[in-house]
This record gives sequence, structure tokens and C-alpha cells, in this order.
Amino acid sequence: MIGMTEVLLAVGTRKGLFIGRRRGGVWEFDETPYFNAQAIYSVAVDTRGERPRLLAGGDSAHWGPSVFHSDDLGRTWTEPSRPAVRFPQDTEASLERVWQLHPAAAEPDVVYAGTEPAALYRSEDRGESFELVRPLWEHPTRSRWVPGGGGEGLHTILTDERDPRAVTVAVSTAGVFRTTDGGASWAPSNSGVSAVFLPDPHPEFGQCVHKVARDAADPDRLYLQNHWGVYRSDDAGAQWTDIGEGLPSTFGFAVAAHPTRGDTAYVFPINADADRVPADRRCRVFRTADAGRSWEPLTAGLPPEDHYGTVLRDAMCTDDADPAGVYFGNRNGEVFASADDGDTWRQLVSHLPDVLCVRAAVVG
Repeated sequence: MIGMTEVLLAVGTRKGLFIGRRRGGVWEFDETPYFNAQAIYSVAVDTRGERPRLLAGGDSAHWGPSVFHSDDLGRTWTEPSRPAVRFPQDTEASLERVWQLHPAAAEPDVVYAGTEPAALYRSEDRGESFELVRPLWEHPTRSRWVPGGGGEGLHTILTDERDPRAVTVAVSTAGVFRTTDGGASWAPSNSGVSAVFLPDPHPEFGQCVHKVARDAADPDRLYLQNHWGVYRSDDAGAQWTDIGEGLPSTFGFAVAAHPTRGDTAYVFPINADADRVPADRRCRVFRTADAGRSWEPLTAGLPPEDHYGTVLRDAMCTDDADPAGVYFGNRNGEVFASADDGDTWRQLVSHLPDVLCVRAAVVG
């Protein structure tokens, strides 16, 4: 119940990390941001241990990118003495940013990181040090991966609580790749997903996948927001089906799944790739409760007037409360929250720097 839980909300922005806490239905945000003037592209709230651990991928214009961790809910932070994520010298690559931090579903101390240039890293000490997953870095298709408008980033990592060897990732603009042998081999997994900007709109790889989320009840069911197109897979990504009918636009960046209710997911449609504002200039989250067969707009409490706040790929999330919290932030620096599965909304903060990512979890 809302009054009996503490929820932590981490908001990564272009200029620092803002942390809010909800106790008894009341939200309070820390007075000042952490990592002032650093862009925070990735945040994870790892609740698997005795104490929650927060992880943040910071990007200092002076010192470069790094991964920080906190074991006191963000009040103090530690940076490893050696870079947690770095490219081996023989790769002739250098780290530009950490796009994703993901605590593994089936391995208590394992954390994955996704980076730009597009690479996957694995940590076995809860995010204090990482090793490059070389088979994906050395994939035979890599030379033909083309950076998207935001760069060549590995921005989505999904692990499977049933099998630690099964990992799904998404890269802009290479598409979805899967491993079933713990990362020893990887295969493109984009059948049915379009690439409207290519001469062949249905290639094996090269799609500009923006985000992928896993269904709460059926781990083989995935939801995908593409650069034009919203899709569902019922076989862990082997085949994708278009579920965009009923949305005002199928372009967008974010997709999130309900934490406990199957067949339920959320998207935030954007007008077009050439007009990156909310669809019809209205601030609306769309929810499906039947795995994409139909969609309903969620607007109660959201601004009714013309709106121009774009929601980026990691700027929407759900928590694990009951009922579920749903959150999104936008490039206007506004953060909105729902404490009832998305039925009603309230604005938590405004006038922040561009919101790049949001993560929330019950921590007490």
C-alpha cells in the first residue's frame, strides 16, 4: 500500500542526478543534485542485496564517463580507483558514455552495462568493475553497424530470471541481438521489425530499435518501440508482430512494462522523427492491457494544453509497488508520476535540466 512503502525515484538529467523519495504518499526531493554538471545517462536501483545499491553512469565533460555506486540510497557515492568500464587497448576504442546499467535477474552479484561505442560489459561485484563481453564486440556484423542520431549506443539489456545464460540487448542502429549461451555467441533477432530508412526495409539487422521491455507475467513476451513501429514478440524476440494500431503515432522512444500485471505496457508516442514532440502536441501516455491489441490514452492530471516535452528512451519506468507507480520525465525538465498504474498523474518537479533517464523502486 502507498502509505506503508518508501519509493525512491532517481532522475538522471543533462546536469546531474536528482533523487526523490515517497513516504506515506508524500514526495520529497533532495535539495541539490548529485554529480553537478555531469550528464547522467543511466541509473539502476539494485534491490537484490541486504541493502539497496544505486548505480549511476556519469559523463563529466572534463573527467569523462564513469560508473558510481551508493549503498545509502544516494546520500554518498563511491567511484572506483580504476575506471569501472573501459575498453581494452587492443580494441582501439574509447568509452564515450554508459547508456545502460542493468542488475541481472538470475545472478545476485551480476550487473551488465551497455555503452557507446556499442558494447556489453559484465560485472560480478555489483557494478564495481566490468569486463567486456568480447563475442558481441567482435560480432561479424559489427563493421556494418551504423550510429543512430544519438550515437551508436547499446541502450537496452534484458536478462531472464529463468536462465542466466539468456540475454537480450538492443543497439542503435543495429537492432536486437540475443544470446542463449551466456554471451559466447550472439544472433540478430529482428524478424518482423522494419527499417523504413533503408533500401531493404526488413534486413536481418540494422533496425533503429529505441527500447525493449519484458512482460511481467510471460517472460517470453517482449514489447519494442522502434524508429516507427511498436511491436510485440511472444517467443523471446525470435519473431515480432506490429501492435501499433490505435496509437496516434508509432514513432517514439520509450516503452515500459507493468511490474506485475501481464499484457500491460506503456508508450509515449512522438509526432514523427522529423517532429520530435508529443503526438498531436498532447502530453499523453498510452497503455495497453491486452498485449497491444488495443491502446487507451492516460491523461488525468497531465497538462491539457499544447505540450512539447519529448520523452527519451530511458525516461519512462515503473516501480514494484502495489498498485504500481509509473513515471516519466521530459526534455522540458518536468517529471510526472502515477501511483495507480497510470490512471491518474501528478507533476512532481519542473524546470530541471533535460531528463535523460528515470528509475524507481520500493526501498523500504
